[in-house]
Amino acid sequence: YQHLHTHLTGDNELSAPQKFHHIIVPRIGGVAIILGLLTASLVRWLQDIPTDIDLGIILACWLPAALMGLTEDMTKKIGVKTRLLATACSALLVGHFLNAWIERIDLMGLDYLLGIPAISIIFTCIAIAGLANAYNIIDGFNGLASMVAIIALLAITYVAIRVGDNAIAIASLVMVGALAGFFLWNYPRGLIFLGDGGAYIIGFWIATLSILLVSRHSIISPWFAVLVNCYPIFEALFSIWRKKIHQGKSPGQADAAHFHSLIYRRIIRWAHIPGVQETAHIANARTSPYLWFLSSLAVIPAILWWQHTWLLQLATLLFAFSYIYLYVMIIKFKTPSWIR
Repeated sequence: YQHLHTHLTGDNELSAPQKFHHIIVPRIGGVAIILGLLTASLVRWLQDIPTDIDLGIILACWLPAALMGLTEDMTKKIGVKTRLLATACSALLVGHFLNAWIERIDLMGLDYLLGIPAISIIFTCIAIAGLANAYNIIDGFNGLASMVAIIALLAITYVAIRVGDNAIAIASLVMVGALAGFFLWNYPRGLIFLGDGGAYIIGFWIATLSILLVSRHSIISPWFAVLVNCYPIFEALFSIWRKKIHQGKSPGQADAAHFHSLIYRRIIRWAHIPGVQETAHIANARTSPYLWFLSSLAVIPAILWWQHTWLLQLATLLFAFSYIYLYVMIIKFKTPSWIR
């Protein structure tokens, strides 16, 4: 039914530096995902199964950020700061109603500060809003953000099952199901986009479940939550450093120097597959698996060593080093042959 609403929902900024599509596509995938989550919440409510995590509460807390994200998808007039503030408000609500606060990070000094309620609340709001924005940043190619999210959610599901937390496992799998439905239409042809509303709900949901899992089970290292979300987190932090410190411009200014953009511009566009007639959507679709693999490099050790803080911290450092090394090599046109 896009012919009925594309004039409102279409992503028509085809000339923007971070855009790699060539036709106008609806950016309301977030609506489909939210409808999937609402349907699952209704089914759980009708089944009347006792649970200590109400999916409806998470969705209700998400409402302030959802309104801003979906409004931006329709009007393209809501700034990044406004969306981040709305997401922080949603984080405050979900922290209050589900007691989802970051109270430990297993770092000397920081845990003492996080023991102060005000600091814990502020840190939690920044973390949730930051991860929501991070998923918006990596949402640059067909299937990229949605599959990275599915990989992270399956890792959360696995650990939740290991510690017997069925409520978090179900909340995680519900989002996996909603994302899988979206993924079929988004990859490889890009018939619908997540939009800001979709990317923000994904990051918000994953951040909330990551925090809840660690806060409810002391046996789980908080660095599991860091490592399972390491790719979007590091992409966001590196982008802020690159724009603000290295280039001296606003971190909110769009550009084409993200890792996924470099993969497309300097690897995919120059790699020819024998017997395949390259089209725009094929080149676009060939980009995302590189980043799925990169994300898995962090998620796999998170699954293996979810109880061992020092191993997870070491894996985080190795991921950061690998990311920076590959980024610099690609920038200098010295891409390792195994990547090409």
